[in-house]
Amino acid sequence: MSVRLFEGRDHAAAYLQYRVTPDELISTVMSYMKNKVKCCNLAVDVGCGSGQGTVLLAPYFTKIVGTDVSPAQLEMALTNENPPNVSYRECPAEKLPFASGEVDLVMAVTAAHWFDREKFLLEADRVLRPGGCLALLSYSMNIELEYGDVSNTTLNDICKEFHDALRPFRNPCLGTSSVDLYSALFDSCSYPDKEWNECLKIKRILPLSGYIGMVETYSSFQELLQRDPVEAERLSTDTRNKLTSAMKASSPDPEVTMVVKYFYWLARKPL
Repeated sequence: MSVRLFEGRDHAAAYLQYRVTPDELISTVMSYMKNKVKCCNLAVDVGCGSGQGTVLLAPYFTKIVGTDVSPAQLEMALTNENPPNVSYRECPAEKLPFASGEVDLVMAVTAAHWFDREKFLLEADRVLRPGGCLALLSYSMNIELEYGDVSNTTLNDICKEFHDALRPFRNPCLGTSSVDLYSALFDSCSYPDKEWNECLKIKRILPLSGYIGMVETYSSFQELLQRDPVEAERLSTDTRNKLTSAMKASSPDPEVTMVVKYFYWLARKPL
């Protein structure tokens, strides 16, 4: 059975504000498909959340459908400036509302770890047409920060403290390592044409509040927030203050470079 999270309105709004699917990931998926797939009619973004990755597929496909179990997330997705070929459907990842062999690309970005993974792989195989592609992408929690000539080690030690404090609130279905979870999924995919990449570093310049806000959207932080709102607020504030102090920043919200380590696997259904 899949796990249902990210369903509160406030959480969905924060997800839309702070979570970003980089263009580089979509370019990677499309580069893989370029020499393998002749048709780009229908793409399905499973567990699409608030649609950040869904809309990036618009230039490449005739029709794109984002699916999610969360009405709040889909409500946020509809507030995007969605191209006319993008739409959304409420449904579980294990029961997609498409005919067998209808879909050219099934994609899930930072979502497959919440699915009933065995059932999802079977459902993806059902809806994919022969030669269609499956793309599962996510990122590791060890996000790094860079700021001027401040020691990266100093900043990243503070980031690690932040993440370590949230580790006890990690959902049990995630295990100890998301990379290991996706690697196991990769191994269980029977398609012979597939590839695995464990580290694609993507950098983004953003205010420090953007990094803090992103971590606050994590399921582990949201679990802490539900259990102990005061402690959650203290942890965020303390981390922000430590980072600002280490940066010796004149601004209360300095711009930093956030380095996110993505991993992904891509596979093509046999003809």
